[in-house]
Amino acid sequence: MKNIISTENAPKAIGPYSQGISIEKLVFTSGQIPLDPATGELITEIKAATKRSMLNVKAILEQAGSSLDNIIKATIFLKNIDDFNSVNEVYGEFFKENPPARSCVEVSRLPKDAVIEIEVIAFKNR
Repeated sequence: MKNIISTENAPKAIGPYSQGISIEKLVFTSGQIPLDPATGELITEIKAATKRSMLNVKAILEQAGSSLDNIIKATIFLKNIDDFNSVNEVYGEFFKENPPARSCVEVSRLPKDAVIEIEVIAFKNR
C-alpha cells in the first residue's frame, strides 16, 4: 500500500502529484526545485539553488522516516550542464561518505524555469 508523504517543510506540490510516496521500506520523492517553502521564493543562483533543493528533499525524507544517509539513487536535472561542477561542490557537502548512485542530465526546461531539480529514492529507517 502506498503512503502519501506531505510536509510543510518542503514546497507544496505545484501540480497533481505528491511531495513523496512511500511503499514498504522505500521512499520516492518528487523532483524538488529550489523553492523556499516559507516564502515561495524561487532561488536562481545555482549553488544556493542546489542547497535549497537538497533541503527540500531532506524535509520530505525526514517526514517519511528516512534521511539523506538512506538515499539509494538521486537524479539531478540541470537547466545548464555547465553548472555541473558548482552543483557537485554543494551536493558533496551533503554526502561526506558513501554517496548514493546518481545521474545528472541537462534538460531544456524545468517547472517555473528553475535551474535545478532533484529527486531521490531512499529506504526508511522504520
